[in-house]
Amino acid sequence: MKRIITLLNFVLILSSCGASKITEIQVVKLAETTKSWNGDTLPKYPEGNPKITVLKITIPPKTTLHKHYHPVINSGILLKGELTVVDIDNKVLKLKAGDVIVELVNKVHYGINEGNKPAEIVVFYAGTEDLPITIIEKD
Repeated sequence: MKRIITLLNFVLILSSCGASKITEIQVVKLAETTKSWNGDTLPKYPEGNPKITVLKITIPPKTTLHKHYHPVINSGILLKGELTVVDIDNKVLKLKAGDVIVELVNKVHYGINEGNKPAEIVVFYAGTEDLPITIIEKD
């Protein structure tokens, strides 16, 4: 019984020391831009029936993705790990967990997980039914 009381007191102390309770809706703008991460202006949205795709992508440690490009506007947020993105002009963007990326459109690039842990990113693609979201470059 004494252990239970001690445990309950411990829980009460921890809860009173924790972060204050949120009592209102909070909104944090993570990105708002007309340009991709390298400064290129985003293109107009394609014509056709809209299609939204949301992917969660996990990139193993020490992995380099294939060179590719996206014919549609897309943006993501890195949930875990670190990721380096390199475009065809050798511009580099280094991301860490919590960072947002507005991706390149119709420009070849690739990602590298140089870390020792998986990188996990959620990406939102705003395309159309007839367009692929990613095209792999042939070497």
